[in-house]
Amino acid sequence: QVQLVESGGGLVQAGGSLRLSCAASGRPFSTYAAGWFRPAPGKEREFVAAISSSGDYTSYAASVKGRFTISRDNAPNTVYLQMNSLKPEDTAVYYCAASGRGWGMSPYLYDYWGQGTQVTVSS
Repeated sequence: QVQLVESGGGLVQAGGSLRLSCAASGRPFSTYAAGWFRPAPGKEREFVAAISSSGDYTSYAASVKGRFTISRDNAPNTVYLQMNSLKPEDTAVYYCAASGRGWGMSPYLYDYWGQGTQVTVSS
């Protein structure tokens, strides 16, 4: 089992930045890929970004590419999402997820989920 706890959400003006953190506990986190997701119209979980277990590979949704950066530090078992140039349409609850079956854009790859952290971007 892996437990995930997100933090770092909040209220920010458009154009601002936030850094989300996802702290993992339980099994060695270095063996899990990780991703960030958010709800979207017609989708329970929309892909935002993903990172391989080693941190060598990353992937981003087109809507956030160039603005968001996913990274990880396996020493404190934490995954980060640096969000810059935020837009009102980025407003959502952001969920961290972990996968022991590989990494990618599909939420069905991910076995463990956090409770989410709210990000609100005002115009």
